[in-house]
Amino acid sequence: MTTGRRTHFLITETMRTSHRVYAGLSLALAMLFPCAAMAEPGAIYLVRHGEKATTGKDPELTAQGQIRAQNIAATLRRAGIQAIFSTPTARTLQTAQPLAQGLRLPVQQYAADAPKALVEKVTSLHGAVLVVGHSDTLAELVKLFGGAPGAQIADDEYDRLYQLINGADGKVTTVMLTSLPATPQ
Repeated sequence: MTTGRRTHFLITETMRTSHRVYAGLSLALAMLFPCAAMAEPGAIYLVRHGEKATTGKDPELTAQGQIRAQNIAATLRRAGIQAIFSTPTARTLQTAQPLAQGLRLPVQQYAADAPKALVEKVTSLHGAVLVVGHSDTLAELVKLFGGAPGAQIADDEYDRLYQLINGADGKVTTVMLTSLPATPQ
């Protein structure tokens, strides 16, 4: 073998080896990063249940509350929601139901008095999530997810919709939206 051919042969073999190493690393990274991405939801939406009846131990939604639930579903139907969580009360389940039916997703129930368990569950998922809760539980949930809840939710306030976005830097951005008013369509 001449020196020129030997040099060409060595360079070719080195390139093949480098290519194999690069391909192997690329495959390993491709396998690792999707797993890491699955540990963070796309966005977390939190909303209080719609307007409720004033009587009963477990009041249902009023006609206005039902319209608000439909409006929330219309607002979030293209948000990439992959999971829906609700406390087991009639009003929160009824608020979650229109979106769940539209997306063909089950409504997963969580205990309002165990917010950390919900946070652990949600942060283990991939994709956007909706959480339906109560005026006295949403602020704590927003904080546990790393967001800023803002002012306390008033007893007659039903239109606050939180959007929590996880940044690449690990910081959570809180966007306060308003669900559409509960007016007839």
